[in-house]
Amino acid sequence: MNPKEKMKRRIHLAAGRDPVALVLRNCRVVNVFNHQIETTDVAIDSGKIIGLGDYVGREEIDLEGRYLVPGLIDSHVHIESSQVTPGEMARVVVPKGTTTLIADPHEIANVLGTPGIEFMIEASQNIPLNVFFMIPSCVPATEFEHAGASLTAGDIAPLLAHDKVLGLGEMMDYPGVVKASDTVVDKMLLARKRLIDGHSPGLSGKDLNAYLINGIRTDHECATVAEMTEKLGLGMYIALREGSAARDLEPLIKGITPENQRRCTLCTDDKNPHDVIHEGHIDHSIRKAIALGIPPISAIQMATINTAECYHLRDIGAIAPGYDADLVVVEDLMDFRAQRVFKKGVLVGEDEKPLFDITLPDLGRVTDTVKFRDITLEDLKIRLDRDIVRVIRMTPQSLYTEEVTRKVALDDDHCFKVEPPIDILKLAVIERHGHHGTIGLGLIENFKLRGGAIATTIAHDSHNLIVVGDNDPDMVLAINELKNIQGGIAVACRGQVKGSLPLPIAGILSDLTMARVSEKLSQLNAIAHQDLGIPEGTDPFMTLSFMALPVIPELKLTDQGLFNVKDFQFVDLEIKETP
Repeated sequence: MNPKEKMKRRIHLAAGRDPVALVLRNCRVVNVFNHQIETTDVAIDSGKIIGLGDYVGREEIDLEGRYLVPGLIDSHVHIESSQVTPGEMARVVVPKGTTTLIADPHEIANVLGTPGIEFMIEASQNIPLNVFFMIPSCVPATEFEHAGASLTAGDIAPLLAHDKVLGLGEMMDYPGVVKASDTVVDKMLLARKRLIDGHSPGLSGKDLNAYLINGIRTDHECATVAEMTEKLGLGMYIALREGSAARDLEPLIKGITPENQRRCTLCTDDKNPHDVIHEGHIDHSIRKAIALGIPPISAIQMATINTAECYHLRDIGAIAPGYDADLVVVEDLMDFRAQRVFKKGVLVGEDEKPLFDITLPDLGRVTDTVKFRDITLEDLKIRLDRDIVRVIRMTPQSLYTEEVTRKVALDDDHCFKVEPPIDILKLAVIERHGHHGTIGLGLIENFKLRGGAIATTIAHDSHNLIVVGDNDPDMVLAINELKNIQGGIAVACRGQVKGSLPLPIAGILSDLTMARVSEKLSQLNAIAHQDLGIPEGTDPFMTLSFMALPVIPELKLTDQGLFNVKDFQFVDLEIKETP
């Protein structure tokens, strides 16, 4: 059927002249345009909502007064943090009500560059989940770390032409934007007629104006209500993040008002498999927002139409004529739980179970990515002239860290040694892409680990190998295990590897089901909590993965050394004596 005939047919269907494919009867439709609930029927045909009202359908389903809600949208997510492929993620999140993702594949791009992005786009085809992409703008995130690949403006230009690409991903090099760096400006020029996602923690005043002047319109890094309020007032959309390591929804919810809530969206950013399965996805964010006092329809707006309008997606986000029939059926708005999920009018999820199958794409171009020389005990020694040092102080359930000054213990060779009960551990970041062989060494406080080591090749954003431990032999054991399994997570304790999770796809994704990955992660978490003493409530693996991210304040460690994010420069571990 040609476009003209298709258009005429839709008009006839909407006018009620012909029966439609499906009618959902006795719905309480959540209208995100007028903030009302309307009891009516909904007509669907060829994947589109034809109209609301009295229609005749070749198939009819009585919803018996249940609520009908637009399909949920995650406004900013790194699929790679689920540690599974896009199709496998769809099997879990679609039955929970999520029908669209705004995905930034910069994790796999930092490992493999363009082939990694192309893999994610290909793996997102032919699944009942919209996956729209923002092309990574900062690969590597900064020049202060070694990634596995880099994306220049020339690399980005052809990717922006893909029909699933909406614009340029989060501009993490905010100092480069503010300083009008040629490299950054060249990339922004490519997207001058497209949306550019932001990443500007703590930016304010004239620096924020400079950051926004050329089209950056979103942010998911607000830490305070004051920061969020300023950014909303300057026209930004603010994504309220509820992930695994970063849970910003509760502190920011106090700044949401009836006047500004239509500029707020919901996102997960980074959420681990266990939390996605057992806690929920965007449905969890809705439940939490409602529990914190946001009216249910407002919370649903933040998860649907707000994001659709932000990203200029005119066919999704609402229940109205011409919109895609992406629909979620719920019994109770306050306890928002999907009973049925329709994707373009097809039932794809029921009682949180998928009603579709997926196939795994070809993995040949995205494996065998962990390449580093054998690491020895000597490589991990931290030699110091003085015992006064800079230490990364970890903040539980936050991506932010503090730079603190501490007096530490030294052995007879003037090397740092762990001295219980003082909670200062050794941290190392090892370039694992086979290009440089660099190793950054530092110290971390408040991780609360004892008797072992944890290592992972998930280390945002360059995804080098990061390891933390209280003794070098266990650290080396964990490091070597990751080399053997070609990436993933490993836990060593008292001279033996206690468990590991292979992530053979770029060293960050599994080819298993999310349920199986979650099971293995639960086993590793149990070891971390029971054998290594890490407190319950702390996700040790995701927390560790962000300790190498040099774009979130205050102090981080890359493979090139200790990095002060506020000043955007390397600093010495050892604090020199004042002359």
